[in-house]
Amino acid sequence: MRRGLLLVRVVTAICIAVIFAALTGTARAQTATKEFASREANIDGTRIHYTTGGSGPAVVLLHGFAETSRMWNPILPVLGAKFTVIAPDLPGIGDSSIPNGEMSMKTAAIQIHDLVSSLGVTKARVVGHDIGLMVAYAYAAQFPTEVEKLVVMDAFLPGVQGWEPIYDDPHYWHFRFNGPTPEALVKGRENIYFTYFWNDLAADKDHSIPETDRKAYLAAYSRPGRMRAAWGYFVSWPQAANDFAKMAQTKLTMPVLSIGGDKSLAEPLAAQMKLVAANVTVVVVTNSGHWILEEQPKQTTDALVKFL
Repeated sequence: MRRGLLLVRVVTAICIAVIFAALTGTARAQTATKEFASREANIDGTRIHYTTGGSGPAVVLLHGFAETSRMWNPILPVLGAKFTVIAPDLPGIGDSSIPNGEMSMKTAAIQIHDLVSSLGVTKARVVGHDIGLMVAYAYAAQFPTEVEKLVVMDAFLPGVQGWEPIYDDPHYWHFRFNGPTPEALVKGRENIYFTYFWNDLAADKDHSIPETDRKAYLAAYSRPGRMRAAWGYFVSWPQAANDFAKMAQTKLTMPVLSIGGDKSLAEPLAAQMKLVAANVTVVVVTNSGHWILEEQPKQTTDALVKFL
């Protein structure tokens, strides 16, 4: 009888411990998420919206086209445990205002840099996906002593050897799809337009951008003037090609991580980065298309945390 009571007590104690651990872990995760705040700053006449939180060395996260800074939400608690994270909406996209004048990667990089400086950050690790990759490279090339590490995720660099075959590939018709007529064609059909990106550029459309995120991105890009503003980054590529060709003449010396999907641009991006940087680590995310963070979250997150 005593043995039976003892066994019951032991089992009960174990159950309580397991439940407590689970609740504690959940509470910690919720606390980490709540520590991130949505803020705005007026930078060079443009209102920049950004999410920030965590503690430690600064990490700047730059999203790409067809997304906003929301793309980084799943990894904010992970990075926030080790870093102070700054995740802005690029100028003209999301909740950042539309800048006056023409868009350019170089100018966007300066505005993001000025945002980071306004927060008292003098050195940062910069991460960019898609067009955010181009802004990240422009940031590192213009402010090399202020960038501790650079991560470029699944895109390419206009103006650097190897870019023309990608830019001229008919499968990437959307690079040149902009202007009044395309804008009129897309208006009211944003879901059809973006579904091409989220489905066709993924290795598996069923493991791409989550439905809740798709709705949020559609809402962001469907507002008046927003599609045109975002397309401004594509329009700027010829100028970016000129700027990057000049920047590439001086190799980056900070550690660089080139990471992309094996069914997307991992290989050409790695080749380009080895031309413009002296210390490059290459990671190929397997069974992934363009949306590496969403398609293969563990592979991508592990690689980012390990490198940063």
